[in-house]
Amino acid sequence: MSGMHLLTLRFNNPAVEQAFLSATATRTRRQGQFACVVGMFVYLFHGVLDQWFVPPDVIPQVWQARLTALGVPTLVLLISLTPWFNRMSHLLLAAVGLAAGVGLLGMQFYVPQHNASYYYPMMVLVTFYTYNFVGTRFIYALGVDLVLLMAYNIIFGVLMDYPLHTLAGHNFFIVSANLIGGSAGYLAERQRRLLFVREQELEAERHYHLQRSLHDGLTGLPNRDLLYDRILQAEAGALRHQVQHCGYFLDLDGFKEINDTYGHKLGDQTLREIAQRLKAAIRASDTVARIGGDEFFVLAEDIGDENAAHALARKLLAEIAEPLEFLPEHAGLGASIGLCLFPYAGMTVTDLIHRADEAMYRVKTSGKGSYLLAEIPGIAPVAV
Repeated sequence: MSGMHLLTLRFNNPAVEQAFLSATATRTRRQGQFACVVGMFVYLFHGVLDQWFVPPDVIPQVWQARLTALGVPTLVLLISLTPWFNRMSHLLLAAVGLAAGVGLLGMQFYVPQHNASYYYPMMVLVTFYTYNFVGTRFIYALGVDLVLLMAYNIIFGVLMDYPLHTLAGHNFFIVSANLIGGSAGYLAERQRRLLFVREQELEAERHYHLQRSLHDGLTGLPNRDLLYDRILQAEAGALRHQVQHCGYFLDLDGFKEINDTYGHKLGDQTLREIAQRLKAAIRASDTVARIGGDEFFVLAEDIGDENAAHALARKLLAEIAEPLEFLPEHAGLGASIGLCLFPYAGMTVTDLIHRADEAMYRVKTSGKGSYLLAEIPGIAPVAV
C-alpha cells in the first residue's frame, strides 16, 4: 500500500500516514494517560532515596527540580482530556520523557558524586520509559534520549568533572539502554504500522469482493440482491415516516436488434450508457439496479404522489429515447416501464417486483414505449 521511511517509519503517502494516526489515536491517548500516571508515581517514589543520599541543605532544590518536572505530565494529562491532544499527541508524550530526564539531571546535579550511582540508573529507566512505554513515536523518543545523553555528558563530564571511568560506566548503561530500548521501540512501531497496512489491504479486498457480490459487473449498478435489501429498508422507512415510494421495472425496446446487428461489444456499451442515463435522471437517494440482460429497476423513495410517479416515468422514457452517439440514427432504442407504488397491504419485495414486471409486460404487448401503473389492492391500474 505505501512504503515507510527507514528511520522515521513515516509512511511515504501522507494520506496513509494520517489514516494510521487517526486509527491509533485512541490507543495513543489511553497509553499516554496510563504512562503519565505510572511515571509520576515512580518519580515521586524515587524521592524516598533523598533522605540517605542528598545533603539536607539541598533537599529543597532537589524536590524543586522533581516537582517542576512533574508539571509536564500533569499538564499533558489535562490536555489529553481535550480534542487538542490528538493534534500533537506524540510531541506532548515526547515532552513527558524529556521533562523526566531534565528533572533527573537537575536532581543529580545536587547529589554528591559518590552517591550518583543511586540516581543515574533513573536515567536508564527514563530511556526505556520514553522508547517503550509513554506511547510517543520512535523518532521522537530517539531525539529525546539523544538530547538527554548529550546533556548528561556535558553536565557531569564537563561542568561537574566526573572522573572518566565513572562517566564511562554511566554512559555504558545509558547507551545500552538506548540500543536495547530503541531497537525494541523501533521494531514495535514498525510492526504496528505493517499490521495497519495489512489490515487496510484486507479491508480493501473485503470491500472489493463485497462490491462485486452486490453490483453488476458490466454496468456497476446494484444487482438484484442489493436491490432487495434497499427495497426492504425503504419499506421500513415508509411505514415509520408515512411516505410513499415507487418501483419502476424497465425493459429496453429494440435492444435485441442492436445486440444482434452490431454485436455484443456495442450491446454492452449500450447497457452501460443507459445505466449512466438512468442514474443521472434520479436523485442521489434513489437506486438504479440491473436485474437482467436488458432489464433495470429504479427505486424512487418518497416519491410524493401518483402524479410525481408518472412524471418520473416520463422522464426515464425521455432519457432512454435520446439517440446514442455510437449507434446509427436508425438504431432506435426505447423502453417499456411498469411501476408500482408501495408500501401496500401484504407487500413483499418479490410481489412488488412481480407487479411492476406484470405492468411492464402489459405495456410491451400493447405497443411498447410507454408505462403503466401496476394494480395495487384497492387501486385500479391507469394506462398512459
